[in-house]
Amino acid sequence: MEERLAGVRQFDEAAMLEEALALFWRQGAAATSMLDVAAATGVQRGSLYNAYGDKEAIFLRAFDLYAARFLDGARASLEGDDAGPVLRRFFDTVIANMTSGTPARGCLTTKTAGDGSLASERIRDKLGGFLDRLAAVVEAALSRPAVRAGLALEPAQAAMVVVTFTRGLAVMERVHGDPAALTRAAEGLIRALVR
Repeated sequence: MEERLAGVRQFDEAAMLEEALALFWRQGAAATSMLDVAAATGVQRGSLYNAYGDKEAIFLRAFDLYAARFLDGARASLEGDDAGPVLRRFFDTVIANMTSGTPARGCLTTKTAGDGSLASERIRDKLGGFLDRLAAVVEAALSRPAVRAGLALEPAQAAMVVVTFTRGLAVMERVHGDPAALTRAAEGLIRALVR
């Protein structure tokens, strides 16, 4: 992935960030060293330090990839006008995201929040911003008149409950590793939220 051109090390940033994202997702941000990032990406540590400054900066860039993809998937799953099916598709997407991979990779946001990385203000702000954007995406979908008519709660409150519940799903996935149980739990919440 890395080559020397005219004394300057150059690498494919997109490919490097993909590999770094996979590594952080698998190991967690706190447990991953810059040496690990260099080995996984095939980019020398010196080049990584020169390009980004530190491991945290690489994590933040990789997390941006994760967040953009997750939010795109969430928006797509929340299309429609019937509250029950809309929420079912959303939870199916969330559960698929955290249970994919062998072994299942879990939820990067929850994994990072629980591994000590929140001691960094930049990481805490990045995760908080992501969860706020996710809540806004869910609220916008639940605010569509036809969807809103089927809800037992106002869209803003329902969105906060839904996003908070996804964090609980992430913990249950790590503990039990049972996607079917996650789906059953989500179905119970949907029944509580939909008239």
